[in-house]
Amino acid sequence: MKRIFTIILSVVVLFGVLEAVQAHLTHRIYDLQNNKELVISDAISDLKKNRIILVGEHHSNINHHEAQVDVIRTLKESGTQVAIGLEMFRSDSQQTLDRWVAGNIDEKDFLEIFYDNWGYSWENYRVIFDYARKKKIPLIGLNVSRDITRQVSRQGFKSLNKEQKGKLSNIACRVDKEYMDYIKKAFGGHTHGKLNFTYFCEAQLVWDTVMAINALDYLNKNPNAMVVVLTGTGHAQKNAIPRQIRKRSEVSHAVILPEIKGVIDSETIDQSDADYIMLGL
Repeated sequence: MKRIFTIILSVVVLFGVLEAVQAHLTHRIYDLQNNKELVISDAISDLKKNRIILVGEHHSNINHHEAQVDVIRTLKESGTQVAIGLEMFRSDSQQTLDRWVAGNIDEKDFLEIFYDNWGYSWENYRVIFDYARKKKIPLIGLNVSRDITRQVSRQGFKSLNKEQKGKLSNIACRVDKEYMDYIKKAFGGHTHGKLNFTYFCEAQLVWDTVMAINALDYLNKNPNAMVVVLTGTGHAQKNAIPRQIRKRSEVSHAVILPEIKGVIDSETIDQSDADYIMLGL
């Protein structure tokens, strides 16, 4: 019996050690300004100079989400008052996000709201939401109703009434060449029938603009906070949400994109796209 107890205790300790080690694994990043590779913890002093950090993702890649948590964890452990901004949730679901962080809603009920907001697997995102709940990190719904973006993509921004527009104004498909190329590529990858490209472009800008506005609104209400925005790589790149931030504020911000060989790496992008590349994902 004593031997069995010793074995069980050893296994428990081993799992505890592995969990602790995993919790403090730190990803490598490539600093595009200084052309050097480092770990996130080595970049923390520079990252903390920003009020907004955008960390891009491919929605179905769990490695990207684990890297996002690594950024958040490193900031949190450095004493930063961090909040997490989510492309995955609409702003009208904020009450549910608050209940999740407070521990006032169980996973089953939360998942109903999660899937009402988002079409990707909960298991890919669990690591983010569990960490936020454990550490009581505020979660911010940044997105807008799909009904709005769907209407814009089919009928254009001008089809929205005053209530639908909300804080938005004068959305038009006027972007630089690099972002236009991205939007055209995204347009070509969608099954859109007779969808008008200009309207599709306006819908992309609605997403970028709404998320920028909601992140800035949170900072205005929480002047000591930093927001880490989790969003797709297309929205995180500097010509997307960051461009809308720059149009509205002088708030300092940085962009971290995940490495995708041949698409996002030190050979294919530069400081006009991002500040850092997350390596080895």
